[in-house]
Amino acid sequence: MSVRPLLIVAGIGNGTGLRAFSKSGYRVALISRNAEHLQRLVEELAVSGEAAAFPIPAYTYDAVVSVFEAIAQHSWPTPEPSELRVALWNVGVNVFGSFLTVTEKDISASLEVHVTAGFAFSRKVILAFKENQLDANGCRGTLLFTGATASVRGNVFTSAFAAGKFGIRALSQSLAKEFGKNNIHVIIDGSILTDLSLSRRPGEAGETWKADPNVRLDADSIAKSYLYLAQQDRSAWTWELDLRPAHEKW
Repeated sequence: MSVRPLLIVAGIGNGTGLRAFSKSGYRVALISRNAEHLQRLVEELAVSGEAAAFPIPAYTYDAVVSVFEAIAQHSWPTPEPSELRVALWNVGVNVFGSFLTVTEKDISASLEVHVTAGFAFSRKVILAFKENQLDANGCRGTLLFTGATASVRGNVFTSAFAAGKFGIRALSQSLAKEFGKNNIHVIIDGSILTDLSLSRRPGEAGETWKADPNVRLDADSIAKSYLYLAQQDRSAWTWELDLRPAHEKW
């Protein structure tokens, strides 16, 4: 019996552009705190493939470990076994403010979500990858992290947010160096068009921003880049890919 490749995504927002993977034959397991939105996205993806929702109460170490157990026990519509081949840590917590206003709660939230839960996700993914055979490109699996400008550069109002994003970038680099020899591909990638980002630009300004692909990242375009990374040959792997719209000032 043939094996179906599985993509696990933690943190879906509304703009992960997952159709690119679904159309390429991947089963898609979606992890998010928003159960209602999860189900809507599953229904959309079911048009072109198989997808399942896995709500999570919070992004903690234990909760992430538990959701992987639920994914492993899930019964898919078709009988082929699943094999985890791509995983995306797309989780973030927006903790912004001047340094003197940052609280212990803010710091804990940034580090727990970005780093501690990210460690749990990475551990479960890499353990699964190590069981895989090499694919045609010489890879056992691809682990992706969505970063941000704050992953490489701190700024005013980003001290707590950048601390978490720096941490997950450092984790991805460490994993790439440790597990590359096992043919496991680890990548860090990095304002996306989502309902949240649009809500911060009310009225005509938001509609103008939404309509102009020169000034904001598009989720479907990002997904195409992710799919390209997952299909790279082992002789030329990317570790870090910086994605920006054409007119962004950076």
